[in-house]
This record gives sequence, structure tokens and C-alpha cells, in this order.
Amino acid sequence: MNQQPYIDATRNWLESVVIDLNLCPFAKRELVKARIRFAVTDAVTDDSLLLALHDELQVLDTDESVATTLLIHPQALQDFHHYNDFLAEADGLLAHLGYEGTYQIASFHPDYQFGGTEPDDVENYTNRSPYPMLHLLREDSLAEVIDSYPDTDTIPRDNVERVTALGSEHMRALLKRCLSES
Repeated sequence: MNQQPYIDATRNWLESVVIDLNLCPFAKRELVKARIRFAVTDAVTDDSLLLALHDELQVLDTDESVATTLLIHPQALQDFHHYNDFLAEADGLLAHLGYEGTYQIASFHPDYQFGGTEPDDVENYTNRSPYPMLHLLREDSLAEVIDSYPDTDTIPRDNVERVTALGSEHMRALLKRCLSES
């Protein structure tokens, strides 16, 4: 599998959606410092994705230069509900490996849908990405940036307000452009 188009589309999304819209005020610093690992897996099953997740956790354990990993899995968990159910398995792997409190997983998917929303609701775009992915974060790095940020509790609300002001059509076009420019 040629991984580069997946990496390019994800990098485009990170730059033109996450960073340019300031959905994560911490992302730009890590991208500029080249501390984000873009890992693509050819996993097609839940079990093979868990193995890929295990491998990426090992990378984080052994390479301090990596602050965070985006584990892109374009062939697995295309259905959002299946993906959402899988997150419990991913968290279970963290617990099994003794990584609770060391790493956490944030979730992004092309069809992301928050509980209590409709599939077309614009706020879902705050967690929509070109491909299904698991974002592996170091808890200590996260705590550090949270401590230095004035009010992290406002980030989700501000993100919803930002994407709502832009509208669903604009957000859909941004995601589509990320794919077409890769």
C-alpha cells in the first residue's frame, strides 16, 4: 500500500482544518516541531488494528521525539458505529498494557457523530477527518499544555461555535479538498 496519499490528506486536514480553524490550539506547535508521527496501517480487521495500535504505543514508549501519533487506518472501521464500539477495545488494550495514565486515545472519523446529534449536524465536523484514525496522546504532554492554556473547558464549545458559523457545506468542502490535494 502506498501510504503517502493517506499521510498527505491527513497532513492537509491537520493544517487546513485543525490548525487553521484552531480546533486544537496545541497542534501547530507539535507540527512545526515535527513531533507528530503519521502512521498508516493496512489493517482491515479489529484484531489487526489492535496489533498496529500496540506497535504505535511501542514507538511512543521508545521514541521521546514523538509527541503524538495519528494512526490512520483507511481500510478498517469504515462504519462509524463499528469504529465507535472499537474505541472500548482500544482503551481496553491501553489498560491491559498498563498504559492508563500514560497515553490516551482521541478519535476522528469521516462520519464522526457525537451522541445526541444527527449525522448531518455541523458540530460533528469538529471530529471528522479524511480517514478513520486514532490519535495517541502522551498524558504528560497533554497535562503540560493544558496547564499553560487559560481555559481548556471552552475549547469544545468554541470549536462548535466556529464550525457552526462556517456551516456544514463549508466544512464538507474543506474535508473534500484535503483528499483531493493529496
